[in-house]
Amino acid sequence: STVINIRSDTSVPDHVVWSLFNTLFMNFCCLGFVAFAYSVKSRDRKMVGDLTGAQSYASTAKCLNITALVFSLLLVITLIIGLITLLMRLHMGGWGHPHPDPGEEHAWGR
Repeated sequence: STVINIRSDTSVPDHVVWSLFNTLFMNFCCLGFVAFAYSVKSRDRKMVGDLTGAQSYASTAKCLNITALVFSLLLVITLIIGLITLLMRLHMGGWGHPHPDPGEEHAWGR
């Protein structure tokens, strides 16, 4: 009888590039850096042939990358909304103190 060994070369993505991007640009609470560390561990496990360990580290890196991306985007959106609100308030005349109309008589203008 003949035995055929079918070797499945399943590719385990290690997400190193994504983690590096998050480390450099979207490093919310160091999540990008931690994801990068898990990505490197995943790549190391893949190099020694431990696909189960590589998948585990890659899955953790993926979750951390998604979390870093979501929180960083929420932070950027919040800052943009806050800046727009601040600029609108400054442009419209301050913090709830409307400018008086020029024709109105006021107590301090008598």
